[in-house]
Amino acid sequence: MRHTYVPILDVPPEPPVLGTVVQTLQGDTMGTSWSVKLVTRASRPLTDVQQAIQQQLDLVIAQMSTWEAGSNLSRYNNAPAGSWHELPDAFFRVLDCALQIARESDGAYDPSAGLLVNLWGFGPENRYDQPGFTPPDQVTLNEARARCGWQRITLDRAQRRVQQPGGLFLDFSAIAKGFAVDLVAQTIESLGFENFLVEIGGELRGHGIRPDGQPWWVVIEQPPHKHGTTDEHLIALYRCTMATSGDYRRFFTRGTTRYAHTINPRTGEPLVHALASVTVVHRECMLADAWSTALGVMGAEEGLACANRLGLAALFLTRDEDVLHEQSSLAMKAMLQ
Repeated sequence: MRHTYVPILDVPPEPPVLGTVVQTLQGDTMGTSWSVKLVTRASRPLTDVQQAIQQQLDLVIAQMSTWEAGSNLSRYNNAPAGSWHELPDAFFRVLDCALQIARESDGAYDPSAGLLVNLWGFGPENRYDQPGFTPPDQVTLNEARARCGWQRITLDRAQRRVQQPGGLFLDFSAIAKGFAVDLVAQTIESLGFENFLVEIGGELRGHGIRPDGQPWWVVIEQPPHKHGTTDEHLIALYRCTMATSGDYRRFFTRGTTRYAHTINPRTGEPLVHALASVTVVHRECMLADAWSTALGVMGAEEGLACANRLGLAALFLTRDEDVLHEQSSLAMKAMLQ
């Protein structure tokens, strides 16, 4: 069965100019791939667009990558206790948003969980897929948890600076891609394009419509499974975004236990519950990205209740052995056609 979701539109999209086609730009960034589909004339050169997009992606890496020793984020993580750090605009916007979601999710999403991410092998060093990797013991885990906690972060919004309380390690891996999608979309709009689709590592943002008058239809990815739902979920991305967090993209196993790359900040350990994936549809991809992680950490029951309380459009896919079951928030159901 096919389910189609159409967000409620404030203003219907204008039809593209006759004679336009879809041109595609693509590349690599942040350890994944990116692509942009643009509705434009076939003869329109896109070198300037490619350069503008790459410039924004490079900016995100320069400010927010834990894999780059010279990034603003890495310098903050390695700074002495009590030091204050003036933040460039993009870094400040992401951190401010991350702290807001940490508060609203009661810590299910926490940008300060970087030490835990690294200990479980999902950071830039001592990775889970490298020879000799061993999960942390309880003593090491407890020591790292004591250094985490979004409440330890003091953000001076007036002067756009943040204090390093000592030993705190920020990680924006669950929000930076979504922010980059929004940033690229804003850049494309500033260049005069009205109809396009942006994708970075599976996070998406659509504007306008295709030359044939159809919206940017996007299929919600399903986790691997043998039985259960085979329903196809299609979303029309009219000036909205979509992000999915799942346990099947990066993980390792010990015995019969699957350890997903998403860390539960409340326990300090990778997710091991039955929730296979969460997809969130939102106006901003930065928020969709972070909320898909937060709801995934909560699990189906708490996550669904949170999504309904906050009016978030979310689709939950739960795995019972190799059987998938789905649940939708009220806001998601409202988009069902």
